[in-house]
Amino acid sequence: MQEYIDIFRTNKKDIESFLIETIQNVGELSQQDDPWHQNLFSTFPSLELVYTCYQDTLLQSSPNIYRDKVSDEQIGNSRKYLLEKLDFGDKDIAITQPYISNATGHTCVTVAKIQNSKIYFLDLNLKLLLQRLGYLEIHKQFNLFNKTFYAITANMMMLLALFTVGYAAYEFIYGIIFHSLTSIESIFKPVIALTLGLAIFDLAKTVMEQEVVFKSYSKNSKSEYRVLIKFSITIIIAMLIEALMVVFKIAMNDYSQMLHALYLVIGVAILIGSLALFIYLTKKT
Repeated sequence: MQEYIDIFRTNKKDIESFLIETIQNVGELSQQDDPWHQNLFSTFPSLELVYTCYQDTLLQSSPNIYRDKVSDEQIGNSRKYLLEKLDFGDKDIAITQPYISNATGHTCVTVAKIQNSKIYFLDLNLKLLLQRLGYLEIHKQFNLFNKTFYAITANMMMLLALFTVGYAAYEFIYGIIFHSLTSIESIFKPVIALTLGLAIFDLAKTVMEQEVVFKSYSKNSKSEYRVLIKFSITIIIAMLIEALMVVFKIAMNDYSQMLHALYLVIGVAILIGSLALFIYLTKKT
């Protein structure tokens, strides 16, 4: 939803000019008062709801007219709260900022026009409006394929993460029963498995959030950077634990091999420095 609002704000002047000019070309809205407002719905494919209120009392005078139904429940309700968000100035038409409609549950903008002692309200679906004007490109079939693929992949990654956590629990319990946790490896192996399971699950959750549940239609490099940074940090933590385990094992068995542990620690330090440089450069950009 946020990206829709950002697109609207960036192109607000052009979008509002288009809506105002189109409504003026429609003519008298009072002449469109057939039961279904077919002309308005055909003119605005993004139009979801039409209703009117009295200019003096600000009470709704018509039913809620949707594209495929009519509801009388809102007749007589005050629309003062909505008019407080509108700035008509010296004009007879005004447009709200994007908001979530209580009637439809969708993000919309409302166009209000004063005419013949009435105020006409037209609720337009923001997503469909941006798509209609070419600010948002969505291919339904390809989008469905993408969502399905990402959903399957993310669910498989979550199952793999659960398996890894289960393996860590098995190793820990097995070490208690048969080895009494006397081995450094029996302690650190479950910790490493848990860390990797967390990294896999976190990546799967991020994919599910950004590509399935809250599908993003615009290219946002910041979100991609966040995914990479979170995953890299988790992997670095796992490698630090592995390096600590190697240091303990070498210290207990053969000090002459300590140089190999140093190489591993230096490698992890290089990764940390590279990630820090990457974060700095992305923020600077």
